[in-house]
Amino acid sequence: METAYICDAIRTPFGRYGGALASIRTDDLAAIPLKALVERNAGVDWSALDDVVYGCANQAGEDNRNVARMALLLAGLPKEVPGSTVNRLCGSSMDAIACAARAIKSGIHQSIDESKVWC
Repeated sequence: METAYICDAIRTPFGRYGGALASIRTDDLAAIPLKALVERNAGVDWSALDDVVYGCANQAGEDNRNVARMALLLAGLPKEVPGSTVNRLCGSSMDAIACAARAIKSGIHQSIDESKVWC
């Protein structure tokens, strides 16, 4: 069985309901840490990324789409990289990490970006 590692971490600012981040689209906000990871890890072949998994709770309205896919495209990652969004409400980020780790440990994937965003 393969071992799964967290190689880098970054996050967006904390927000609150109706606060300063309320006017920013979820996928635009979600693209910010992806762009930063690409910039900080210039030696990584991002076209070899097997998947982007985002945890997103309470998706509704315009935010009710595949946030991971939209965020990776907005971040400039190759269109060949797939993205999936997990909605387990408050457990979304933990489930996204678990999905990514299972895929790596089982040998299905070799590299996955996991992230979390609140809608």
